[in-house]
Amino acid sequence: MTGMTGYAYTEFQSEERSGSVEIKGYNNRYLDVAVNLPGRLSPLEPGIRELVSQGINRGRVEVSVRVRELAGSAEITIDKTLARTYVAGLKELAHTAGIDDTVTLSDVLSLEGVLSIDRSVDHDEYAAFLMPHLQNAFEVFCEARQAEGAAVARMVELQLQAIDALVSSLIEHAARLEAHITTTIRARFEEVVPDAVDDSRILGETAVLLVKYSIQEELDRLRFHLDSCRKLLSEPGAVGKKLDFLCQEIGREINTIGSKSIIPEINSCVVDAKNALENIREQLRNVE
Repeated sequence: MTGMTGYAYTEFQSEERSGSVEIKGYNNRYLDVAVNLPGRLSPLEPGIRELVSQGINRGRVEVSVRVRELAGSAEITIDKTLARTYVAGLKELAHTAGIDDTVTLSDVLSLEGVLSIDRSVDHDEYAAFLMPHLQNAFEVFCEARQAEGAAVARMVELQLQAIDALVSSLIEHAARLEAHITTTIRARFEEVVPDAVDDSRILGETAVLLVKYSIQEELDRLRFHLDSCRKLLSEPGAVGKKLDFLCQEIGREINTIGSKSIIPEINSCVVDAKNALENIREQLRNVE
């Protein structure tokens, strides 16, 4: 079982450039990948998305890549015509405003379009540089998700054990159901016709009520669903949706038992089982 939250961060450096990769994971119903790259490296985004989608089925994953050039060639272009236009305009503005000041180089450089820097980008070279580090970070990220899944599995198992104990109690209480119904019916007969209590009639009424209030089938299905949950806990991959479905089935059986209950002890077990099931559902929100 795998969790959906995780984190990984790595930094790296070569003679030409340095960089970092940060990966964050959050809960989400479906797979949602967000990639944050420098604009010049946007052609690498499909490869990053493919890497993530091959290893993850559900959850929101945010991948941030930062790269800084330490060395390399860059072509600087000066727009001389625009620079002259800016200088002439600044001088005219100073003269119009009656300001006695000179135009400096920093004034011109601060204006847009005077200088442009063109860095040549070899995307294949960048991919060869970045992808190994990205792969390493992704492996750490997946390990964090696995660790979270193992922790969730342990907590879910504790709640399954609690429901198991309650099922055992329900079986004991269900065994007393016939005696409870017989005693109740006999008491009512004695109240109405104290001198003409018919044992065969009592047995017949008891049989009818036992069919109506029996919870044996619900208990059998409940134990089957609990065993199915345990099997899924040990399976790799995305099992969150299957576990969620089983929780719905478990909840349905518990509700049916509660609706049939005529013994206070069964009502108490049903309340505790619902509480344990809600704890399981809370944990499964973190499962892929």
